Amino acid sequence: MNVRRCVVDTNVLFAGLYSSLGASHQVLRMIDNGEIVPLLSTTLLFEYEEVLRRNRVRLGLQVKDVEAILNGLCLRGESRKIHFLWRPRLSDPKDDHVLELAVASGRVTIVTHNKRDFANIADLGVRVVSPGTYIKETR
Repeated sequence: MNVRRCVVDTNVLFAGLYSSLGASHQVLRMIDNGEIVPLLSTTLLFEYEEVLRRNRVRLGLQVKDVEAILNGLCLRGESRKIHFLWRPRLSDPKDDHVLELAVASGRVTIVTHNKRDFANIADLGVRVVSPGTYIKETR
């Protein structure tokens, strides 16, 4: 099995938990099956936690479910430390940490629904794709 590594943006995590019908959910299933290794940083995990806790009723989750999801991601993922900052680099400064993680991880792909938020980063060698595109590339 060819295991791929990528940075999964928070909007993909949310969408994959919100609906089991789309490509975001397939990305999460591939993580669960060990086909994708999510790259993680402390900042990204805190963002995941904040979004899941804030939206847990909407997602139909209990507090223990949020903890289980985060623990599962930590067990299946690889942690990276960020040793450099370019902030602000992106149009939405809240996404800079996602870009920094992708570069620190060896210029891996960022999987997101907000591709335009990551415009003008080609010089960093990071690809940005939608969940649907990422799924097609892995099959």
